[in-house]
Amino acid sequence: MKTRTWILLFAAVLALCTAFSIPVLFPDSAEGAAQAQITSHGEVIATVELALDQEFTVQNGDSYNIITVKDGKIAVTDATCPDHYCMKRGFCSSGTEIVCLPNRLVIQFLGQQAVDAAIG
Repeated sequence: MKTRTWILLFAAVLALCTAFSIPVLFPDSAEGAAQAQITSHGEVIATVELALDQEFTVQNGDSYNIITVKDGKIAVTDATCPDHYCMKRGFCSSGTEIVCLPNRLVIQFLGQQAVDAAIG
């Protein structure tokens, strides 16, 4: 094969890989959920509308998480956990749950429909 053919083949493969990786790397670019359910220690505390800007604190003993809803997205903006992984997740409107394992807090997105596989 000529060098030109190899370059075109490499460019086509690179373009396909880029096109398929965008939804994986940027899951919030898709349409987000309408609501989020907040669970602490296995109990549902609240179901919030992501369309309404608000901020509240989930207190459990000496630990707390401050949750902020803004511009259709939700985030843990302050927490007493030592690693702050929940805060590093940032503002999200879809995708995997936001979890604060030390404080046993989970934020799940509701109203999303995702298809993992199709049969038939």
